Amino acid sequence: MPDERLTADELSRALLARQHLLERTAAPIHDVVSHLVGLQAQNAWSPYLALASRVQGFTHAQLGDALVGRSVARIAVMRGTIHLVTAADALLLPVLTAPIFTRDLLVNALHGAALRSVDVAQVTAAARALVEAEPRVTTVLGALLAERWPEAPPGTLAYAARGTLPLVQVPPRGVWGRSGATTWTTAWHWLGSPAPDLSDPDAHAAALEDLLLRYLAAFGPASVADAQAWSGLTGLRAVADRLGDRVVRLVAEPSPGKVRPRELLDLPDAPRPPGDTPAPVRFLPDFDNVLLGHADRTRLISDDRRRSLQSSNGVLPGTFLLDGRVGGTWRIDRSARGRATIVVVPFAALSRAAVDAVSAEAEGVVGFVADDAAEHHVQVDQPTVASA
Repeated sequence: MPDERLTADELSRALLARQHLLERTAAPIHDVVSHLVGLQAQNAWSPYLALASRVQGFTHAQLGDALVGRSVARIAVMRGTIHLVTAADALLLPVLTAPIFTRDLLVNALHGAALRSVDVAQVTAAARALVEAEPRVTTVLGALLAERWPEAPPGTLAYAARGTLPLVQVPPRGVWGRSGATTWTTAWHWLGSPAPDLSDPDAHAAALEDLLLRYLAAFGPASVADAQAWSGLTGLRAVADRLGDRVVRLVAEPSPGKVRPRELLDLPDAPRPPGDTPAPVRFLPDFDNVLLGHADRTRLISDDRRRSLQSSNGVLPGTFLLDGRVGGTWRIDRSARGRATIVVVPFAALSRAAVDAVSAEAEGVVGFVADDAAEHHVQVDQPTVASA
């Protein structure tokens, strides 16, 4: 194991550099989405701010046009959650993450027992025919399937379809400024291409190796446990062991509350900036993989702080980065008169220079997120006493 240890600040700067959060990139958004292996997208608007914080001159129309043009899509993949991914990944990633959904169908507390009374393979085939005939909303899909399987709840049948088919959410869902119910069809039908054939064990193994290398390029240096937490997959230690000299082994200082140093994997030529590299203020949406992509998330936020922020189902509010770490939360308040105010709540009292930097970035964020408002304002709620 190497003697040199990466500090928490060095891990922070490496992650932010690869996430384009140290410096916005001029790369096309398709390339950025591919590099990041997708962006968390449970909330349809989340990827817009995530990209605006990473891409120079990003506009709502760039992503909206990409969704309509089918070069990107919204689909459940890593951790079983909805992500915005490229068309190629919308075909590939469901094959690799299928074990997550298969496992869930067996143990799901709400649907598992009911699914044991039906032939799930037949439900899958029927659901595919229905959504490829025309995109269907969840309730309609469930009702149509229940005509054939009346013994099972419609919601359970629709859940089985979502767990066994690579279902994309079709526009206008996800297009900025437009609304629409969550409507599904298969990625194969929407994108006009079949999934890659990974039935050969060697091909499947190679695809997992490539996925792990892509993860390191966007989230490294990272441990196997980190990669498993990001993907939702298990058994990645064997995948990592096959990478050989395609990766280097590094050591990180013990995270807070731990004694032992951590072994991390990384790409040999990936950026690892010094820990004192300036890190600009950046605003993140409520769901952003930079805060969800590791088992050990202390490179950006302490465990105690993260637990104090998240809701009962693990959701974090919108946050902002200050000097390479999460510095507080934000929200947008709207008035009946068309006024939108971004309210920034730092964890600790900020210096005048920090307030100015946060306010400058927040001004752009409120104009971007509340683009339909007549007025935009910034409010920084300084705590009267610095928090721990």
